[in-house]
Amino acid sequence: MTAEDYDAVYQLWLGIHGFAMRSIDDSREGIGRFLQRNPQMSVVAEMDGRIVGSILCGHDGRRGCFYHVCVAEAYRNHGIGKAMATECMQRLKAEQISKVSLMAFRDNALGNAFWHEEGWTLRDDTNTYDFVLNEDNMVKFNR
Repeated sequence: MTAEDYDAVYQLWLGIHGFAMRSIDDSREGIGRFLQRNPQMSVVAEMDGRIVGSILCGHDGRRGCFYHVCVAEAYRNHGIGKAMATECMQRLKAEQISKVSLMAFRDNALGNAFWHEEGWTLRDDTNTYDFVLNEDNMVKFNR
């Protein structure tokens, strides 16, 4: 994924039911910063001349993280999500990252089933905390 993919990826995100986007973090500038900090880590899947899947992938030198993992509904169940996740994990491993994490909303049954089937471990021994540093970074869910 490159900054030039932003418009197509953003349109993909808008088409995913229940997808949550932040006004600043997911803006063109916010995604540009993420891609610049994590070059060559994020991926898109293209079929029929358009982007049908994406993963924002990055790391802090110790642990990798996936954000905004999605595949357009009409292209699901064809191995696209698995291929993207595998590619990102290979890229992380090449950077000597040994562990990768992601967050999935509890009510995202499809996503949670996917990660479980792929052998990811659901952790129930940790809590996730957020602290808002910028109140203008509003969350919007696609309905």
